Amino acid sequence: MIEFVLDGRSRVATYMQLVLQVKQALRVGLARPGDQLPKVREVARTLAINPNTVLKAYRELELEGLAEGRPGVGTFLVGTLAGPSLVNQAELREELVAWLRKAEAAGLAREDIAALIDTTLRATLDRPGPADR
Repeated sequence: MIEFVLDGRSRVATYMQLVLQVKQALRVGLARPGDQLPKVREVARTLAINPNTVLKAYRELELEGLAEGRPGVGTFLVGTLAGPSLVNQAELREELVAWLRKAEAAGLAREDIAALIDTTLRATLDRPGPADR
């Protein structure tokens, strides 16, 4: 089951942080269609937020076709974002974990690691390839 975490420093609205976490879990296979999302009251209590914020996130997921509310039962995932690359992710994740441990051992703080990853992503994946030139 998904365990939500909020970043109080983020400029992203609280409800959207919840939506994005569900999408990430679907994308990497940590959540699958048929899985039940945590109960609204439980999430609100755990994160100390208004239950309407959780409801807004769950409604957004419903609008996007990723979740379905079942009255009296809860909210369940009905869609997925996992693509065919999901089978390759386990090995890549292991390599990434090893790299993160190496970065941490080298003295990089969480913010340093995030900045390094973000700038490298932009420089590598956003750069036009030979076919685009």
